[in-house]
Amino acid sequence: MISIIKERLRQGRRTISYPDAPAPALPDRFLGLPVLDDSKCSDGCTACVDACPSDSVARDASGLSLDMGRCLFCNDCVEDCPAGAITFTQDYRLAARSRADLVVRSGTVYEPARQLDDKIKRLFGRSLKLRQVSAGGDNSAESDLNVLGTVVFDMGRLGIQFVASPRHADGIVITGPVSQNMKEALLRTYEATTSPKLVIVVGTDAISGGIFRDHPEVNNGAEGLLPIDLYIPGNPPHPLTILDGFLRLMGRLEAASLPAVHTP
Repeated sequence: MISIIKERLRQGRRTISYPDAPAPALPDRFLGLPVLDDSKCSDGCTACVDACPSDSVARDASGLSLDMGRCLFCNDCVEDCPAGAITFTQDYRLAARSRADLVVRSGTVYEPARQLDDKIKRLFGRSLKLRQVSAGGDNSAESDLNVLGTVVFDMGRLGIQFVASPRHADGIVITGPVSQNMKEALLRTYEATTSPKLVIVVGTDAISGGIFRDHPEVNNGAEGLLPIDLYIPGNPPHPLTILDGFLRLMGRLEAASLPAVHTP
């Protein structure tokens, strides 16, 4: 016991100060909010579109766009673009309240997640209990959700906790592409959660099916099955991206912390 106490004293405080202080630096390999600049594109070039394995990048009469709800954040589009028209920043603030807001376009401003309306916020703004459902997930997004409960992020200090039963939950968090075998279980979990309730989808698989999209054994995520209140993209999302989304939904972040314009 003495050795354990000595080790704890040696390690000191390990919980990050976010959101009261700036978020810790992320590793260089982290890919966050994409930046698009189609003024660099040459006529007829579709190199980034052709390189994308999930059809998240498109170029049409409206210009260049990238759908973060489909994006695998694999960086193939960046590596294959000869003009550098697409780059990924280290901005982890990616969550959105609508599916359409996940589509990033050249020359537009990214719209981050808005808070709940005042009536719902009074219920969930200070304390949020969530039931997590892995609907055919590959344990990547699930692992990052689990990380939020560790001493580093300590999500419980912010009033957010995962609970064992939907009867005790304010909403459900869905990961995975919603396989056919998990569809009924997901719908039953939703029905077992007391209203009013929230639905949050975490990760590309849960938003659009990801690499499993259009496979006959999946439902391309939870879209169309349940009313979704918050989309958190990423493959998988970084724990900070998930935590930022939760806090924005609860109205716990100031407007000043919104991302800046992401295009030239």
